[in-house]
Amino acid sequence: MLRCIAIDDEPLALELLVDNISKVPFLELVAECSNPLEALKVLQEKKVDLIFLDIQMPGLTGLQFIQSLAEKPMFILITAYEKYALDGYTLDVIDYLVKPVSLDRFIKACNKARDLHELKIKGNDNNGNTQKADYFFVNVDYKLLKVVFADITFIEGLKDYIKIHLKSTTRPIITRMSMKSVEEQLPENDFIRIHKSYIVSVSHITAVMKNSVFIGELEIPVSDNYKDTLAALTGKHG
Repeated sequence: MLRCIAIDDEPLALELLVDNISKVPFLELVAECSNPLEALKVLQEKKVDLIFLDIQMPGLTGLQFIQSLAEKPMFILITAYEKYALDGYTLDVIDYLVKPVSLDRFIKACNKARDLHELKIKGNDNNGNTQKADYFFVNVDYKLLKVVFADITFIEGLKDYIKIHLKSTTRPIITRMSMKSVEEQLPENDFIRIHKSYIVSVSHITAVMKNSVFIGELEIPVSDNYKDTLAALTGKHG
């Protein structure tokens, strides 16, 4: 669980932020604050892993608040102004969300924070390699579903939606998400983009032809734009 604080001086914005937090299973809301000074008191009394922070607030701004802390938790900035994005990234924030924030985009930022948190607490394994989470969450019918990377056979793009096909069930998961967005969350060594509409699990590929790959009996096309990527993969494992 990630223990978090929500900070926003606008009551409605704070209410929406708290509602989004409540929909993410691995977030535990420690406090909701209308200004950074309230959050400072919470930080003195409780352990906090992540802060969702508005930037434009009277008195102490969000960026000034970050700079004032000697020991910093992770931060996700939420604001109506895109112009502050660069300033936020120079302070090593996890992500920068522009209002109004969709739940899908919010989940993506939370997944990034969870992955970084798990890297910190797990550190190195016995081989000295950093460990990353082996799953992520997707929004389906107003709830979050946990998807284990190893269970994914391939992902199919359908305009504004994707289908995540799993080896554990014949019924795919359908979620509103772009192919680019899901590709960014997948382990790059375990998945390969072979078409604008298809990402496949490397471990589930059973055969490769010039213009297609097979997952069991299922044939999936390879577009010209991705043939070099596939050739590099087969060369690496050939």
